Amino acid sequence: MECADPAGTVGAFLCRAGQHLRAAAIPQPRMEARMLLAHALNTDEAALLREPRQPVAPEAARDFAAMLERRLQGTPMAYLLGSAGFWTLDLETSPDTLIPRADTETLVEAALELPLDREAPLRILDLGTGTGALLLALLSELPRAFGIGVDLVEGAARLAGRNAARNGLAERAAFVTGSWDDALSGQFDLIVSNPPYIETDAIDGLMPEVSRHEPRTALDGGADGLVAYRLLAERLRDRLAPGGHAVLEIGSDQEVSVSGLFRGHGYEVLGCRRDLGGNPRALVLR
Repeated sequence: MECADPAGTVGAFLCRAGQHLRAAAIPQPRMEARMLLAHALNTDEAALLREPRQPVAPEAARDFAAMLERRLQGTPMAYLLGSAGFWTLDLETSPDTLIPRADTETLVEAALELPLDREAPLRILDLGTGTGALLLALLSELPRAFGIGVDLVEGAARLAGRNAARNGLAERAAFVTGSWDDALSGQFDLIVSNPPYIETDAIDGLMPEVSRHEPRTALDGGADGLVAYRLLAERLRDRLAPGGHAVLEIGSDQEVSVSGLFRGHGYEVLGCRRDLGGNPRALVLR
């Protein structure tokens, strides 16, 4: 199909990019084309729709072509755009971290339903913090809380620190590089974690955007997907303050196995909140 707008204009770039994305079976090709071109032009999508015959400068055209090629090869949009929304936050993203997802917001909802004193100086720990999404979302809702995020990857811990500053939360958050709680002492009122929980042999069967581009260490939960939960079941007791709670993300088929594992270590399973798709997602423990 021919593009109606003159060559070299916003409309022509959007038309041809949409055709390429559609041919690659990428959902919502026109929307993705607008997002990429708006990013290349440092403008918003509304401006593109208002002025479809605006010429695209050569430098922006080159940037757009490079991003489009990477998208056609499966690079996630969040990595191309360099940011993603989570809760009420805008978070920087990079291949050092998983991309924040709406399903993980279920953990924030579950934590905020706990009998927490929102005006108290709560202590929060986020293990495997990635972008810092969970910790920062909670700090944004708990005005006197302070939190520590830990990640095995130094680049992820640095990125989470930038996200704290980006969202005005740097004074109440600290991020460190380490393996789980190895570098920590003390106890916390609330512990959250989105640990790796995909079975090793199942990773290559995930969507290519995930399996080929997101960090494998943040996905791989071992042969049965439960390696991280076994470690957390052994360690969280020493990190939880009296009356403290933990909220853990689980896979959609792991409620029974993870609940049983923690009960076997003496924890009380208070429930499991479901995500928007109706799948078990946030396991609540004390």
